[in-house]
Amino acid sequence: MTSDNELNVGEATIKLLEQYGVDTVFGIPGVHTLDYCRGLNKSSIQHVQARNEQGAGFMADGYARASGKPGVALVISGPGVTNALTAIGQAYADSIPVLMLSADAASHTLGKGWGCLHEVPSLTDTTAPLTAFSATAMHPEEVPGLIARAFSVFSSERPRPVHIAIPIDVLAMPAGGDWEAIELPERPAPTARKIERACELLRNARQPMICVGGGAWLASDAITEIAESLGAAVIGSTAGKGIIDDSHPLSLSAGTVRGEVQQYLKNADVVLAVGTELSEVDSFVETLEINGKIIRVDIDPRKMNDLYPAEVAIIGGAKTTTEAIARQLGEVEARAETAAEVVDIRSEILNNLSASEVRHCKTLEVLRAALPADTIVMGDICQLVYTGTFAFDVAKPRLWHYPAGYCTLGCGLPDAIGAKLALPDRPVVSFAGDGGFMFTVQELVTAAELKLPLPLILWNNEGLKQIQDDMKSREIDLVGVTGINPDFIELARSCKCHAIRVDSAQGLTAAIADAFKADRPTLIEVNEWDPWLN
Repeated sequence: MTSDNELNVGEATIKLLEQYGVDTVFGIPGVHTLDYCRGLNKSSIQHVQARNEQGAGFMADGYARASGKPGVALVISGPGVTNALTAIGQAYADSIPVLMLSADAASHTLGKGWGCLHEVPSLTDTTAPLTAFSATAMHPEEVPGLIARAFSVFSSERPRPVHIAIPIDVLAMPAGGDWEAIELPERPAPTARKIERACELLRNARQPMICVGGGAWLASDAITEIAESLGAAVIGSTAGKGIIDDSHPLSLSAGTVRGEVQQYLKNADVVLAVGTELSEVDSFVETLEINGKIIRVDIDPRKMNDLYPAEVAIIGGAKTTTEAIARQLGEVEARAETAAEVVDIRSEILNNLSASEVRHCKTLEVLRAALPADTIVMGDICQLVYTGTFAFDVAKPRLWHYPAGYCTLGCGLPDAIGAKLALPDRPVVSFAGDGGFMFTVQELVTAAELKLPLPLILWNNEGLKQIQDDMKSREIDLVGVTGINPDFIELARSCKCHAIRVDSAQGLTAAIADAFKADRPTLIEVNEWDPWLN
């Protein structure tokens, strides 16, 4: 027991999170997290009640994606952790800073197999493969160090999620004094020799190109400057979309997924790859054919010699490194023909669209015109979003979010909730398909409870159409991809949301305008097979 003035570990942990700048946590309280809840009652931190811990994990992920600040999921041990782990896997795949803070069974029972409430043989073993680290605090004095280690990962390393568990008996123990946040380390800086070697290759390149990923989101200005100095086309991964304005004459948007762009990349004699894994999930080919020398900029040293070994390997923050390259590059004769080549490739892409992609593009054109330029789009896993990756222009980084790596259905709605809470003054919208939407549909209640003015675009193609298409292409009879749907309009209204089914471009435009002014979310259903999209 603690005295009236002394904080227990649960209370002190919440107070410490406040010192690290945490203002919101997502979760569902349970008997094992009561001492955390006692701390929340004494803090300024907002607790958002999700309707499933998976939703809580996605909300923390969306909060971090939109803001760049760590998101926090607070969950019970056992099923709370395992429910949230899908979202943690998504954050791991996309290098998103998420802290999953959980309880655990009493410390003296761990590993005994006594059948305690919410027992898992080892929570840390369960979560370790999908986190930067996973640890259990067996004593009060271990907690501040583990929290400091988590926020140090977020600030200075590849910012993957962290799981910290505190057993219920430890949560109730006296904290043993005041806990203070540490000064966090910064990302490593590149060496002068590496910068000069990179500049030498770029100056002498006949056809340089730049590939950017989510790790380059802070380096937008410097990358644009380098591209313009060289006359280099910029190709984004899904997470790199908008790092250079999609409408820029040198931008091929997040075109890594398109064969037309992959063919063009073969022509590069030098590739500057910044904050990108050059991953299969961005191209859907096992390995890209890159014939030129590669300059890799990344804070993860393991990326320097994977499928794409670096001629020049620069371990450092993307912003610091690209600013140094921009300063030292000097006068270079920009390649004049690149802008015309980019125009040709973009035209070729539009000429090669499938029938479904044509319908997607018609819809995306209306959405782009109707949405404010600074709208944050949280994309679920659906065909409309696949096409939007290269066909929906954004002007800045972190306006388009589509977790192509883990590619888990159901992320769009809860990610949008997290994003809106992180940046309440910014317009936020979700794009989701009918199949993925059903994975986390219960979070409509959470969004309604919070009175969030979220337009939720539901792309209804009446089934798991991507898998239908894949089965048909391989001459497989359809299996498990044509189940019935609910009446989405009535379902949304039963969850205290507005809802409308639109059947024209004008109707979609008006619905979006009304949704941003509403006192709750608005589900806007668009059916792929409606005549206006033919």
